[in-house]
Amino acid sequence: MCNYLIGNVFNDIKMYIFLIFIQNKNGDNMEKRKYQSIVKKYTPKENRLYNALVAFVVGGFMGIIGQGLIDLYSYFLNIPTKEASVFMIVTLIFVGCFLTCLGFFDRWVHFAKCGLIIPITGFAHAMQSAALEFRKEGMIMGLGANMFKLAGSVIIFGVVGAYVFGLLRLLIMGA
Repeated sequence: MCNYLIGNVFNDIKMYIFLIFIQNKNGDNMEKRKYQSIVKKYTPKENRLYNALVAFVVGGFMGIIGQGLIDLYSYFLNIPTKEASVFMIVTLIFVGCFLTCLGFFDRWVHFAKCGLIIPITGFAHAMQSAALEFRKEGMIMGLGANMFKLAGSVIIFGVVGAYVFGLLRLLIMGA
């Protein structure tokens, strides 16, 4: 407990010294150049190659899981692969929502980055996390009004993009 208090006091003193350092002798704010150098010094460095490799491997693994589900559903339910792909999408959406409810999905996304966000599981996570966040405000004003905050832009750009590319295809290739 004593170490915790000493640590907090020490952090407060460091912040106070930093704020004094920001002010120059006339009391004016620090120059932009000095501020940018301090920000650059303390900004965490990101290993982009490692993040890209992890996202590639996890995204590929998600593709393998999806194809495995399609093969599983088409074999055991004796349905065509086109219909089995619908069951696969529903399964991945359910798993994404379920893991979001349990709190695991955020930790996995922190590790896997776009490998889990880009597939349909990321869309399910966005919808479910917004629903969980605003559920206390009620069904209409909470869930209904706020569930599509993050996913709404994805839906809009998906629909508009499909319309534009469909129109281009019609103009280029004909009916």
